[in-house]
Amino acid sequence: MEKGSLLYTGKAKNVYTTDQAGILWVEYTNQATALNGKRKEQITNKGQLNSAISDLLFKYLTQQGIVNHYVEQISPVVQLVKQVTILPIEVVVRNYAAGHFVTKYNAPEMKHLVPSVHEFYFKDDALDDPFMNDEQIIALDIATEAELVIMRSEANRVNKLLSDIFKKIGITLIDFKLEFGYTAEQQLILADELSPDNMRLIDDVTGDSLDKDVFRKNLGDVTVGYQIVLDRLQKLFTEK
Repeated sequence: MEKGSLLYTGKAKNVYTTDQAGILWVEYTNQATALNGKRKEQITNKGQLNSAISDLLFKYLTQQGIVNHYVEQISPVVQLVKQVTILPIEVVVRNYAAGHFVTKYNAPEMKHLVPSVHEFYFKDDALDDPFMNDEQIIALDIATEAELVIMRSEANRVNKLLSDIFKKIGITLIDFKLEFGYTAEQQLILADELSPDNMRLIDDVTGDSLDKDVFRKNLGDVTVGYQIVLDRLQKLFTEK
């Protein structure tokens, strides 16, 4: 497999074509961002940690029947994925109150949300990824009602699977973000990445954040938590 031309530079990944039709080369970088990219830093080993965690979680979801774009990891920071056309919608699932949810609704920090809350955000950094309800999304032709049903349903399945797997390693999944895209065969599937960059994860014993909140809040070395997550996942999947 040969890397081709650069297609897209994201906040923490670079995406390239390959010499195989329908397959993309995703290269994780060490860049950390906050405030929709307004704050940026290079953090040693962050890309490798995110790639390794995402590799394990996508493989697990695939085994559990979640259709997604993941193909394989070919180096510590490079993954191959199926090419998809991403819908400009971020799907956020919240199991506990944290972050903007707390400040926006004056909710008690870490309140257990029953049922889990689903939110949609329009992917547009210039607009700071605004929240959108179903009617706004449909009226503006961003996604259809049928697509929203699929994304909610898959997000629920992913939430259950990830919450259960993290519980086994002493971590609580507070919330997370998903993205979906269409394959060449017009199937809407899970895409993007699964890492502490787009999740909130709390250690059940210490209460420490094991995710990008450490960077957002300047609490220390963000990779310490990422390494804990990776080590526990590797131990769990090795023992299976």
